[in-house]
Amino acid sequence: MLKIMMAILLAAAGTATAAGPTETVQTAVKQVVSSQGGAAVKAPSTADRRANVRKITENLFDFKDMSERSLGSAWIQASPAQQQEFIRLFSTLIANAYLSRIEQFAGEPFTYVGEKIDGDEASVQSRIVTSKGSEVGLDYRMYRADGRWTVYDIYVDGISLVGSYKTQFNRIIQRSSFAELLKQLRLKVGS
Repeated sequence: MLKIMMAILLAAAGTATAAGPTETVQTAVKQVVSSQGGAAVKAPSTADRRANVRKITENLFDFKDMSERSLGSAWIQASPAQQQEFIRLFSTLIANAYLSRIEQFAGEPFTYVGEKIDGDEASVQSRIVTSKGSEVGLDYRMYRADGRWTVYDIYVDGISLVGSYKTQFNRIIQRSSFAELLKQLRLKVGS
């Protein structure tokens, strides 16, 4: 389920403009899919796809906020250098996981079924129907900063991506240390 959550999270990545929350998500999905190369276009290399997705995600997702939320109190205890390294590793982890699964979601329809705006906070509800006919519910959590909407979490069938990572990360930190978490993330992302 976490792998699906990561793939869907990155499918929402795109340039966040003054558009509303739903339009921001819709535009993002189109950008990520088109960055993978279509049937009539030679697909870019893995390195090119990774760079394209990274650029798109950095424009929409607030990886610093997501990092803080996924670490909870461990964020405050980490040094500024550890925090910066964590942000880099965490965002790379999500991008790499997505790249390995983007093809399985290519061509599958996203349906946008609702939007809720409460001041500078919003959620966009959508659905994706997989090739096997199952439906996955998506709820993008966003906030408005500097006139644009930014994703800070996504819920897949009611399960928070940030919350799932928080559980995993806290388990590692409690059993070992923050340094061990960084070490494991470096190994996962090949850095």
